[in-house]
Amino acid sequence: MASGRDHDKATRLWSLPFGLILGLLLNPANGLIGGFAFAIGGLWLSPDLDTQSRALKRWGILKTLWWPYRKLIPHRSVFSHGPLIGTAIRLAYLMIWCSLMLLILQPLGLPTPLNMAQTLIELLKREPQAAWALLLGLEASVWLHLIQDGDPLPVEWQRWRHR
Repeated sequence: MASGRDHDKATRLWSLPFGLILGLLLNPANGLIGGFAFAIGGLWLSPDLDTQSRALKRWGILKTLWWPYRKLIPHRSVFSHGPLIGTAIRLAYLMIWCSLMLLILQPLGLPTPLNMAQTLIELLKREPQAAWALLLGLEASVWLHLIQDGDPLPVEWQRWRHR
């Protein structure tokens, strides 16, 4: 299992090549989106947010937002380290917090969570390649993390595989 420092070093090393490859396959703008998403996925939205990790510490004072996630999600479970599902859960969790913040700050003129969701859906429809680049970057950083940990399957899947 790799250390937090190793995960960070690999994320920094691979975000640029990932973005360049994606830029060649899609276009330069989407390559940039994918490369940044790869870096953000590995450095801020890591599968290790369920522990006292470097990724969690990067959130600074906002790391308290991840306390419920840390209590609900077991480390190296399918819900934290599962391909696709781990990323989806972290993104959904973050969207719930963003929605709550929009509700609280709505008196200041911010849009409602429903308006923001509609805007996001319109953006995804208008720029599907950019959305794919973003999601691919986030998920690729998770795969890098899992491979560095030595087995890209979460603990539950390993138990099932050995039966």
